[in-house]
Amino acid sequence: MTAEPVDTHTVETLVADAVAAPSQHNAQPWRFRYLRDSGVLRVYADLTRALPHTDPQRRGLHVSCGAALLNLRVAAAASMLAPVVRLLPEPDRPDLLAEVRLCGTGPPDAELALLRPAVARRHSSRHPFRDEEIAAATREGLCRAADVEGAQLLFPGRWHVREVLDLVWDAEQWEAQAPGVREETARWTHVEPTGAVAPSDGIPAEAFGPVRRDGNAPVRDFAAGRPMPDRPRASFEKTPNVALLGTTGDGPVDWLRAGQALERVLLRATADGLVASVTSQPLEWPDLRWAARDPRSAMGHVQMVLRLGHGPEGQRSARRPLDDVLDIV
Repeated sequence: MTAEPVDTHTVETLVADAVAAPSQHNAQPWRFRYLRDSGVLRVYADLTRALPHTDPQRRGLHVSCGAALLNLRVAAAASMLAPVVRLLPEPDRPDLLAEVRLCGTGPPDAELALLRPAVARRHSSRHPFRDEEIAAATREGLCRAADVEGAQLLFPGRWHVREVLDLVWDAEQWEAQAPGVREETARWTHVEPTGAVAPSDGIPAEAFGPVRRDGNAPVRDFAAGRPMPDRPRASFEKTPNVALLGTTGDGPVDWLRAGQALERVLLRATADGLVASVTSQPLEWPDLRWAARDPRSAMGHVQMVLRLGHGPEGQRSARRPLDDVLDIV
């Protein structure tokens, strides 16, 4: 392999895949800067897109940017590159989340490269899934995907699934009583058409999915009580497949690792023919987050709640143009 700096067209291709990652409220809180002379791509937090009420510690922001970083690594591996990643390379620059040296000389990660087709296909699905279990071998593959990235994926037992679902319900009630959180949700969701030009961020109404008539699926209702008279109703699964993604520590580096693990799990699930949605609702309230952890597991801190299964694919949410997120200097 060559150690020559990567050309700008390749960098644009890599970043286009990176920004396909999920983010809290689809706020897309990331920026990229490519230093041509050194072949280094820097990943920054875009703090203008932070959610101070929903995500005051910026844990979700780091998880989102970590997911984008994983997509970048997948695209790089598929382009026969072996990037060298440093997380939080400058302690006095907390907005600089990672440096990715694209012109490494090691072998590309063949396992990551195989996930490239799933990057464009992966979308959150807030539709009902079929009430059926996920095969044990598939679960094992998903758990391994998290483990490779320094995180843990746990499929809790039935009693703890019930507890997590109750926590989601509690979080919904707390959110309804929190004006700041409600206002942030309203800002980043589009219940009504906003004009001839569709917004390039946030969650469009068609991605909300139907109103839950019954069932126990932990699906966040982004309408947040706002009227949508034409929105359909549907029955969701009674016994959803719920998984918890967590890490040993709970600092910015751990959150970035959790984001990479989350996206690797979601891409693996997509490649395996599954659909997924994620929710951080019970994790956004400190008094609820501690209870999400299964006390019988070695998981230190839950970073995301996943719902996985078989069902219809989700609606793709818009992404910001590359000119808005990438600088090449």
